[in-house]
Amino acid sequence: MPADAVVLTRDGPVATLTINRPTKLNALNLNTLRLLGKRLDEIADDESVLVTVLTGSGDRAFVAGADIGELLSMDYHAAMEFSLLGNDVLKRIERIQKPIIAAVNGFALGGGCELALACDVILASKTARFGFPEVTLGVIPGFGGTQRLARLIGRNAAKHWVMTGDVFPAEEANRIGLVYQVHEPDLLMVAALKTAGKMARRGPLAVAEAKRIINRGVELPLEYALEAESRAFARCFQTNDQTEGMTAFVEKRKPVFKGN
Repeated sequence: MPADAVVLTRDGPVATLTINRPTKLNALNLNTLRLLGKRLDEIADDESVLVTVLTGSGDRAFVAGADIGELLSMDYHAAMEFSLLGNDVLKRIERIQKPIIAAVNGFALGGGCELALACDVILASKTARFGFPEVTLGVIPGFGGTQRLARLIGRNAAKHWVMTGDVFPAEEANRIGLVYQVHEPDLLMVAALKTAGKMARRGPLAVAEAKRIINRGVELPLEYALEAESRAFARCFQTNDQTEGMTAFVEKRKPVFKGN
């Protein structure tokens, strides 16, 4: 497995994960997915990393999709293995107790759009393009795209996206709520790292709890989600970070969070 297919760098509490297959438009194959999973485990285990930015190498693609050359030879069993692996890696992005920001710098199609959807916040370049063109190849999304997209933009809009296979500009993705912000290409990483730095300065346990309860709550009826939020809110009062944050507010100083 080429070790440089997914590059992990660190700058203080902020890490950057770069899908690094520019000659393949950063397409996802089995090896890249496995390496991405390994890098996510490294981030989860590194207490110094509080926030991660996920992006693609070059200026043409975030991730242009799955590697069609590899998919072409797959049968039912191989396709199932590939889908289950992709779903496992994307679920790790959702479950890791640290925010992951997608900085979409070009094509985010198929598996690339699914990868972005698993992240906590999506920022995009004005040149970014989003879509699920799988039906033009005779298949459907396989890394959770049909399910995450419908939960985010609604069932009817998701059907339009998936069943037409159309590709949409960043402005349209922003309009329907898939993308949070759109930036000039040369300012995308600046904005992503600024957002990451802001999150890294907040109480890390509170940020992790917020990520967990938002992800969990959207799957629950409102009554149960509100109860879950109350329990999560109360758990924060068992932490030193809560004491430090509120004491710093009263003392009119910046808090020094230690994540405990």
